[in-house]
Amino acid sequence: MKKTFTVLTIFSLVFISCKEGKKTETKEDATAKVETTEEPKKEADWQVLFDGKNFDSWHMYNGGEVSEAWSIEGDAMVLTPGDKAGNIVSNDEYKNFMLSLEWKISEGGNSGIFWGVQEDKKFKEPYQTGPEIQVLDNERHPDAKAGTTHQAGALYDMIAPSEDVTKPAGEWNTCILKIDHASNHGEVTLNGTKIVEFPVHGDKWKEMIANSKFKDWEGFGTFEKGKIGLQYHGDKVAFRNIKIKELN
Repeated sequence: MKKTFTVLTIFSLVFISCKEGKKTETKEDATAKVETTEEPKKEADWQVLFDGKNFDSWHMYNGGEVSEAWSIEGDAMVLTPGDKAGNIVSNDEYKNFMLSLEWKISEGGNSGIFWGVQEDKKFKEPYQTGPEIQVLDNERHPDAKAGTTHQAGALYDMIAPSEDVTKPAGEWNTCILKIDHASNHGEVTLNGTKIVEFPVHGDKWKEMIANSKFKDWEGFGTFEKGKIGLQYHGDKVAFRNIKIKELN
């Protein structure tokens, strides 16, 4: 009787131990599954606008396929001056977003990044409606000497960068532009440093426009939703790794 009781006791302990081990293993597996499914979702928040392969997300401003002046070299889109050169804009419109890209300007070069761009026959250029984040060779281009609101990273002619963190012409600069009408906040981060902050609508925004060269421009900075634009300013410029994340 004692022997039988001992065997039953050992069997019960082994069964309980195995059962508890199964519970622990199942919980860990479930956690791993949650982590696996959540991480790709975060990456999916970003929409790739240019991955070095094609111009499927872009077209020439006011219509037409991207011209041959815009070419793909390696993993970058490169704009070379010429008769067919011009501005390009995104196919889609955005209101609240984070735009991330890299830009490289030629020596003495000038370009820009627009948002809120409207396409209409009465507007010949994207800068007539879309505010611009300056892309510039600060060392050589005359605009850099005209004032800090014209230097690389500036909200052009309105807000100057807090400091110059631009890399020299011929080197890649990483720019992140955030526009959020929900919080009435815009900002520019260049090469890891936040250099510009500004409102994106309301009285302060209107005051900034009134104190700029755009004060009498019909439609400038008045559209909360619009297209992303990349500027042709007569100089060679390159962009790569362009992606955008829409904000709630």
